[in-house]
This record gives sequence, C-alpha cells and structure tokens, in this order.
Amino acid sequence: MSEREAMPYDVVIVGAGPAGLSAAIRLKQLAEANGQELSVCVLEKGSEVGAHILSGAVVDPAGLDELLPDWRETCSLAQTPVTENHHWVLTAHKKYEFPHALMPPFMNNKGTYTGSLGNLCRWLAERAEGLGVEIFPGFAAAEILFNEDGSVKGVATGDMGVARDGTHKPDYQPGLELHARYTFFAEGARGHLTKELKRIFNLDANCEPQVYGIGLKELWDIDPAKHKPGKVVHTQGWPLTDAWGGGFLYHQANGQVALGFVVALSYKNPHLSPFHEFQRWKHHPAIREVLEGGKRVSYGARAINEGGWQSVPKLVFPGGALIGCSAGFVNVPRIKGSHTAIKSGMLAAEAAFDAIRAERSADELAAYPEALEKSWVAKELKKVRNVEPAIAKFGGTVGTLVAGIDMWMRQLGVGLPFTFKHKPDHTKLWRADQTPKIDYPKPDGVISFDRLSSVFLSNTNHEEDQPIHLTLKDADVPIGYNLPVYDEPAQRYCPAGVYEVVGQDEGNPRFVINAQNCVHCKTCDIKDPTQNINWVVPEGGGGPNYPNM
Repeated sequence: MSEREAMPYDVVIVGAGPAGLSAAIRLKQLAEANGQELSVCVLEKGSEVGAHILSGAVVDPAGLDELLPDWRETCSLAQTPVTENHHWVLTAHKKYEFPHALMPPFMNNKGTYTGSLGNLCRWLAERAEGLGVEIFPGFAAAEILFNEDGSVKGVATGDMGVARDGTHKPDYQPGLELHARYTFFAEGARGHLTKELKRIFNLDANCEPQVYGIGLKELWDIDPAKHKPGKVVHTQGWPLTDAWGGGFLYHQANGQVALGFVVALSYKNPHLSPFHEFQRWKHHPAIREVLEGGKRVSYGARAINEGGWQSVPKLVFPGGALIGCSAGFVNVPRIKGSHTAIKSGMLAAEAAFDAIRAERSADELAAYPEALEKSWVAKELKKVRNVEPAIAKFGGTVGTLVAGIDMWMRQLGVGLPFTFKHKPDHTKLWRADQTPKIDYPKPDGVISFDRLSSVFLSNTNHEEDQPIHLTLKDADVPIGYNLPVYDEPAQRYCPAGVYEVVGQDEGNPRFVINAQNCVHCKTCDIKDPTQNINWVVPEGGGGPNYPNM
C-alpha cells in the first residue's frame, strides 16, 4: 500500500511556464463564466514560479491579448515595446545590416515587447492564483500515474530527503500523488515525463524527430548612454563555421540588455563548445562596444525546440495532453514560442473544460488537436516549417536563401511542394579524429568568463546528498566508447561544467558528474551520441534560481 498522500483535482498541470499557467487561467475563466466549480493545480519544480524560466525574450502578444486583454495595465512586459529591429550578418571584425525589405512581413517585430519571460510567468501566476488556481512551487513531478485501463491518472511528486545511496535521511518525506480527470504536461523542451509519454503512447509515430538548439543567455547592466530601450538585434555568421546558430541582444527595461547565443545541436564537430562560442561572440567589435563599461549580472542556459510543425507529436492520449514546448510549438525563424505556448494551453483548457462539463474523464481530448489545427498557431508554424531543416541540410548561406524563398512563397500562398525531414541531433556528430580541434581564447574576466563563475550567477543549487539526477544507462560508455571515438563531448556541450574527464594524464581516465552544477538545460539528454545520459528530475526546488531571465 502506498504511503503517499493523494489529492484529487479536475485538472493537474505539470509546469508553471506560459503554457501551463495560461491553461490554468483559461480553465478558471471558463468555470467562472459558466458558474461551475473546477479544481486546478499547477506543479512547478523550481523553487518559485519563474526560477527555471529562461528566454530571450521578444514576446508576440497574440496569445496574451486573447487570454487577458487587460495585461498591459499591470504586467511589466508592457514597459518595453520593441522600437528598433536589426539583423546583422557578422564576419570576424565587421557587421552587415540585413535589409528587412528582404524578409517576409511576418518576420517583423512590430507590436512585440521585450522583457523577462520569468517575470511574465510570475505575473501570470498571480492572475491564476487570483482565480483560485493552486500553485505548488518546489514540487517536482517525478512519476506518471496510470489507471487500470492504462489511461493517465495524474502524477506523483518526488520523495524528499533521500540520500545518494538511496537511504532515507531524517527529514525524509514521501512524494505526493495528484490525481486528475485530465493531466497537462507543460514541462518545456525535452521534458523528462514527456519523453516517457511519447514512448508509452507512441506519440512520435507520425512525425519527424524533434531537434533542438542550446540557448545561452546573460543579463548585463550597461552604460546608460548606450542603452536604447526596445532595440532588438539578431546576428548570424561569425564565430560559427560548420555549425548553425546566432546571437541576440535586446535592450530591455531598467538599463539592462539581455544577450545570448543559440547553437543548433545538429553540429558535427565534437570539439565544439556552445558556451565558448558564446563567450567568443561577445568579443565581436559590435557586441563588445555595447558591453564595455557594463557588468554581467546573470547567466543561464536552456534547450530550445527547433523541429517546427513537422516535429509536433500527437498531442493527446487517454487522460492528458501535451502543451507548449512539451509539444514543440516554437516558431524557429522568429525565435518565439511563448505566444504559441499560451494559445496551445488555452485550446487544451477549452477541450478539457467541455469534457469535464460533459462528465467525461481520462479519454482523449480530440477537440484540442482539432482546434489547434484550425488555429493561427498551425497557420504560423506551417509557413516556416522548412527553415531549420533547409539550413541544417544546405548550411548557413545556401540554407538561408532556400528558407527565405520558401517563406516568401508561403507568404504568397504557395511554398515548396514538400517538407524537409529531420535527423536526431545525437546522430550528427563526427568522430573526433575526423574534425579539427577548436582553440578557444581564454576568458578575460571582463567581457568573457569561465563556466564555473557563470554557473555561480545562475544561483544554481542542489542538495548534494541526493541521488544523481543525471543517470547513465551504462557507466562504461563515457570512457570506454565516447572518449576514444568523440573525445567525450559532454565535457564541451554542457554549458555548466557538469561533466569532466579526469586522470587522463595519469593514464586512468574517469568520468565525473558534478550534478550540483546542472542548470536543467537538457543538452546532455539530447546530444549524447549514444543516448546514454538520461536526465531525471532532482528534488523539487533544486536547479537554477533565475531572478528575471
């Protein structure tokens, strides 16, 4: 008999990001409008709402305008509308402005806002709680629960106070079961429970594999004379050569700029380090000019869905649904996903409310994918579905041209008569002896920095005496296979210095996992060439504590 306490709800939502909170708000709005009682719970593994949220961010308000039309009156995001929009093509020492006239109209940032997505989620949480939603930060959903017929019954939170050796510490507390008529999974990109759901219900059977980028971000307080609120800059080109990605620099409120770098995880060279590419990018004259005289105040990293429309899996299964980035609703060329996440949460909420009102439960919410297919989310994502795979196939220059032609054709109502396919990112690495080593410059401590000092600024913390949440299917693979074949790329693709190979000089190499450094970006789970690393959730409340990322 389980020692866990169980709590019943109408709807349980895993993840307090834009999708999860919007779903919760919409459910309560519908219940209030129809005079019904509806119990809704949101679980958040971060120490508080927003603690694990990281995005650029330039936000298209389309979803917010539908969910909460009065949002501009009280939400801090409204402080900084986008006023300038630039796209730079970088060489090692120069920049070239890409003419906006060559871009399809839907690529324009007119009417968008730049600010902290974490703070937007904090504001959404306040609105949700005002409607009666119960939000539990610091509680990580660790297990999917099932009914006897195989439908999803809910989730269980992880046990607290378990030592690394599996024994119970004096402060041990068993997890909590949350049972629901419907459970929404809004875990973000590469959610660990979403992975299980895809496997169990074969949700990926009729779509392309999801592919990803790794986004690294810093916040800087800059010289007020250089600050231009609402100025948005995107870059492509240098310093990447055989990899695809680019940088961003957004002038936000309070004298700050948010800047970052995205590297597509389809890269081939196992010697590449996304973190060091980011640090190198900051030394470009056009970027360094903005940062000189400023101070770095925060750092973080997170995986980003880049598969597009063709990688969206089946969205529903008996008893639940995938929403937001758990499903992959990111518009890759626009570098935006919060508006589509919000809309997906709303549509799932509407389907669930109708089902509950009809006294159904634990069935498939077929109305949700049907509504999404008819929505502006599908229309928007279908227009850009060839962008990422075209660039992955043809490279930055030719791929951008092919993608641009396809977007313009779709703007005019036609488009290429086919959709490009994807290959999983972990299959793309070449052998270490087939690729050149990359000599990254040492950080200067002024513009560029090392990984450990960066992790310090992410406020990352884990209880050290707990089971390591970065699990290996085979402990011999990192040294026995990945090291000789790929020079163990985990040493470089991790943006937090979690993985190390020590003892090589002594002829006794050992693979070390510094799990306490993990910023929950999920890159290791995605890029490990043998798929030997499986990211599972640590104790609730652990990980980064981003203040306003």
